[in-house]
Amino acid sequence: MSDTIYALASASGRAGVAVWRLSGERAGEALRALTGKDLPEPRKASRARIRDASGEAIDDGLVLWFAAPSSFTGEDVAELHLHGGRAVAAALTRRLGELGLRPAEPGEFSRRAFLNGKLDLTRAEAIADLVDAETAAQQRQALRQLDGGLAGLVEEWRAGLIRAMAHLEAVIDFADEDIPDTLAEQSVAEVRALKAEMAGHLDERRSGERLRDGIHIAILGAPNAGKSSLLNRLAGREAAIVSAQAGTTRDVIEVHLDLDGWPVIVADTAGLRESTCEIESEGVRRAAARAAGADLKLCVFDGSLHPDLDAATLEMIDDATLVVLNKRDLMAGEVPAVINGRPVLALSAKRGEGVDQLVAALAETVEHRFAVGAAPVLTRERHRVAVAEAVDSLARFDPAMGIEMAAEDLRLAARSLGRITGRVDVDEILDVIFHEFCIGK
Repeated sequence: MSDTIYALASASGRAGVAVWRLSGERAGEALRALTGKDLPEPRKASRARIRDASGEAIDDGLVLWFAAPSSFTGEDVAELHLHGGRAVAAALTRRLGELGLRPAEPGEFSRRAFLNGKLDLTRAEAIADLVDAETAAQQRQALRQLDGGLAGLVEEWRAGLIRAMAHLEAVIDFADEDIPDTLAEQSVAEVRALKAEMAGHLDERRSGERLRDGIHIAILGAPNAGKSSLLNRLAGREAAIVSAQAGTTRDVIEVHLDLDGWPVIVADTAGLRESTCEIESEGVRRAAARAAGADLKLCVFDGSLHPDLDAATLEMIDDATLVVLNKRDLMAGEVPAVINGRPVLALSAKRGEGVDQLVAALAETVEHRFAVGAAPVLTRERHRVAVAEAVDSLARFDPAMGIEMAAEDLRLAARSLGRITGRVDVDEILDVIFHEFCIGK
């Protein structure tokens, strides 16, 4: 790219440090103009006075120089570590514009790094995920992907397909030669193993995507069962209105929580009951929809009414449900061990009794259902779509139906996998991917 861009890559406030990054063919020229000096030794910080066109000082800070191709973008890159005040930022922005540099678009630094062969698409996406990470588990997953875990897995699959394709091509191109009869059979065995491995990643409950985007937990129950009080306890703040009047919650209320490193989105829903009120009926409909799309459900019952439990809530219980018996302090009799085959957690959301045990049980359930091990995982929908397309192509693979057609199925599968890392057909998705980035990345 001929144009040179700049961005305020990071800043820590008025009294802190601001890092400015310049990238492109004119980065060196701009650095000389700003400092009035020759370029510093590459990769070595040096102190310099930054000046405007008249020679007036803008700031005094540190500069670093990274000559192409040994930089993040693969281009000439200069970094300015200056003070974070607004006056400094305004003056430097004016000066960079005068020097012919333009502000970077979101993700443009990472996009240039990809186009210059410094990153594959999965690593570029990992940078965005690392910037957005709010929990330790999200951070670890992003770092594994940034280290090339997912790219390595995809390229291993792709290499296996290319190897099998080469065997079939040998059978086609050298049919009159002394080619081992077992080549096609070897291809079938290898493709079958690759297909099974890919399908296994499609069946992993979208763990990588859940960890990246958040696990959805729906709180369900009858009116006045204490759902909103429980949400407030989990959130540690008054996120939902609590009232003795039934039907107070009409819409879905969400809070985002860090549950032992897992990002979860807990939703309080309208009470499950028949209603002649149009607004409340819509709330109940939304509650049912949220329950259908939730990864986990908390079915909350009014313990003071036990054993007379809400039938509509009982119908919601399945294997993805934690059963909560609220208002434990008002209960008469023993707490049941199970309800509809699921263990019961008794608590008092109003007093806070038993809430810690519920949080621990939630964390254990999330870890059990969505745990991400050391192996690479698919972290985005586009990864899943590409792998699914590859599996579909491999499902058609059958040399007995014609070696040429079988080789074409392998080519299509390899092409689908190549789109994950950016080897083929990526122009149409680059804008979508890098638009999600922040400025300066």
